[in-house]
Amino acid sequence: MTAAMDELLGILDLERLEHNLYRGRSPKLDWQRVFGGQTIAQALVAAQRTVEPERHVHSLHGYFMRPGDTKVPIIYQVDRIRDGGSFTTRRVVAVQHGQAIFSLEASFQQDEVGLEHQVPMPQEVPAPDT
Repeated sequence: MTAAMDELLGILDLERLEHNLYRGRSPKLDWQRVFGGQTIAQALVAAQRTVEPERHVHSLHGYFMRPGDTKVPIIYQVDRIRDGGSFTTRRVVAVQHGQAIFSLEASFQQDEVGLEHQVPMPQEVPAPDT
């Protein structure tokens, strides 16, 4: 594995501080602000760690409120909105200097058979390349 990939995986491996509370760090680069994609990814990791492993994110909304400071860890507070039979909902707030810098709402769902939006191709029809 490359050093860059190791660094990325390290950044996404949040430190668990307590129940529903995680700490993330930024890469040691000369950036003035935290990269938004990093904040989204870390918030999603925090949410995912409070959800059953068989549930996968199917909807995500994020809102940037303030720029992030690369020199200060980001604290991720997870609010367990709902744990239902099929769906799980989480809200995550990323905090620095005592203020919210980002908010994420995510819904997770277990795999289920659902409505098909496409009719399967008939078996008797030759492939397009023939």
